[in-house]
Amino acid sequence: MRNAILPLKQDTIDRIAAGEVVERPASVMKELVENAIDAEASAISVEIEGGGIDLLRITDNGIGIPYDEVRTAFLRHTTSKIRTAEDLMTVQSLGFRGEALSSISAVARVELFTKTANEMVGTHYQIEGSKEIALEEIGTPNGTTFLIRSLFYNTPVRRKFLKSPMTEGNYIRDILEKLALSHPEISFKFRQNRQDKFQTPGNGSLKDTIYALYGKDVATHLIPVSFVQGDLQLKGFIGESVLNRGNRSMEIFYVNGRYVKSSVLSKAVEQGAVGYVMQHQYPLCILFLDYFGQEVDVNVHPTKQDVRFTDEPYTFEKVSQAIHEAFAGREDIREQELSQKQEKAFEPVLPEEKSEPMPEPFQADRLMAMKEAIVASIHKDTPYERQYTYRQKDLAVKEDVKDFTETAVDEPDEDEPVAVVEERYGNYEQMGFLSEESKKTHRLIGQVFETYWMIEYGDSLYMVDQHAAHEKVLYERTMKRLRHQEMTTQMVSPPVVVSLSLKEEEALKRHMDVFTSLGYEIENFGGREYALKGVPGNLFSIDPKALFTDIISNADNWANEKTSQLVLEKVASMSCKAAIKGNMKISAQEMEALFDEMMTLDEPYHCPHGRPTIISFSRTDLDKKFKRIVN
Repeated sequence: MRNAILPLKQDTIDRIAAGEVVERPASVMKELVENAIDAEASAISVEIEGGGIDLLRITDNGIGIPYDEVRTAFLRHTTSKIRTAEDLMTVQSLGFRGEALSSISAVARVELFTKTANEMVGTHYQIEGSKEIALEEIGTPNGTTFLIRSLFYNTPVRRKFLKSPMTEGNYIRDILEKLALSHPEISFKFRQNRQDKFQTPGNGSLKDTIYALYGKDVATHLIPVSFVQGDLQLKGFIGESVLNRGNRSMEIFYVNGRYVKSSVLSKAVEQGAVGYVMQHQYPLCILFLDYFGQEVDVNVHPTKQDVRFTDEPYTFEKVSQAIHEAFAGREDIREQELSQKQEKAFEPVLPEEKSEPMPEPFQADRLMAMKEAIVASIHKDTPYERQYTYRQKDLAVKEDVKDFTETAVDEPDEDEPVAVVEERYGNYEQMGFLSEESKKTHRLIGQVFETYWMIEYGDSLYMVDQHAAHEKVLYERTMKRLRHQEMTTQMVSPPVVVSLSLKEEEALKRHMDVFTSLGYEIENFGGREYALKGVPGNLFSIDPKALFTDIISNADNWANEKTSQLVLEKVASMSCKAAIKGNMKISAQEMEALFDEMMTLDEPYHCPHGRPTIISFSRTDLDKKFKRIVN
């Protein structure tokens, strides 16, 4: 029997629509915190219990919602952010669809406390499953507090598919960290199961925010990125090689202030970092891309994490260029610590805190305390002033974190941390390890394990990997000749004859100009056999037949451009095979000659595969190991 076509009931429609916006507690938090940011808040507190499933409380000191607009705010497609379809291409606010409050109230028990600066009293609104329970006036400070309880209480199937409370809580923390990075001018506090997890200073410094979230090890190993061209601006930080990860989890991108996931940006960053990052590793980066004009469309998905660029090739090229320029010219020599305990760079240790009762949110005295704390945060000096000073011996994260309602969030000493980070590079720029001036004071100690060279300079001991260093020299020499079409050819007598498959022969004919530019001289020897009469002079020491076979096996995938990424990778591979190896004894004169050529390179600190060529050990660390210095 056929079922009749009938319109759905409104509550069913609301629950279906909620599924597009409310996937889990983290999506609820994201929508409400973005609303708080759009409401010009300078302090935002997020408190959760049971992974945000049992309770999610978000408090801000923003502009609030007027009494007569509260009901309207919970209707579908009601918003103050846009008015016409044309506004979608220039939207600057984080939320604009007008679906969040309606969707959340359809699947949870919601309470709202809000007040604007122009109102004498605030508003208390309660709604459950899209049904209004209460609307009344109440005494409350300026701003807004949302309480979301029993998420998915009326859709048990959705609730069943949520992860564990700990996992859901981690999702919330991850998204809140992304929001905090994009708004360093706002103080964010995160509290989970009645314990403080982090608090950012809200002083406008991105570096201080990174320190608060990820710790000292990350904050002191960042390279600034600043690039402007036309209507595109890119700024932020990219990590030194010591911060590289095994996945893309720390590639963080913002487009016009909004956190996004973009394969275009990821690939552009990784392309710009070629030669500075090891293969199968990914750089840490926190980057902000701003486009002025209608070059970006964020209205792709309700989560607004997908983004489309009007001109993707242009975006890719400029971002890649910016990253390459940020790395170029920086002396990136890893200083090794001779300690047995390895600190985690990305997970600062938070203090053990005593569990304390969570006050009920509606009490007037609690709300007044919140108001006073927010006002005081603009004026009062607090311990945070020294917590962000990188010279401090004890990390700030080891100190007790005060309660958000009791401790004001003040600006840290801005000059101190910035000066320290810049100082790391300032000395290098004045007299880098690989400079003509510094070379006069180098003391070549000798070769170790017939693989590494030890050099004393200043208050540090440097070790050079002879294979990686020679590999980089050969790579740069070959690439320079490729760019200037100056590749030399070494004639082979007698010629080396190679037999090709039909596919390889077609690839050779299609890319013969590429092989010629590399220094090959090739003639047909009959059928699918070809004679190698000349090979690249810079790589003459490699078996000509094996080298050519290695290259031609990948040639079918090359693009038409001579400088395609696959060609670069193959040049890097050829350099590796031609370089002197480890466990090979070389003289001091040969090492000095290698050093002289390294000093001519723009970026001699990594081999073509991203491995370090030079590392260092400080005298201070050695003194500590021999107990000349006691901690």
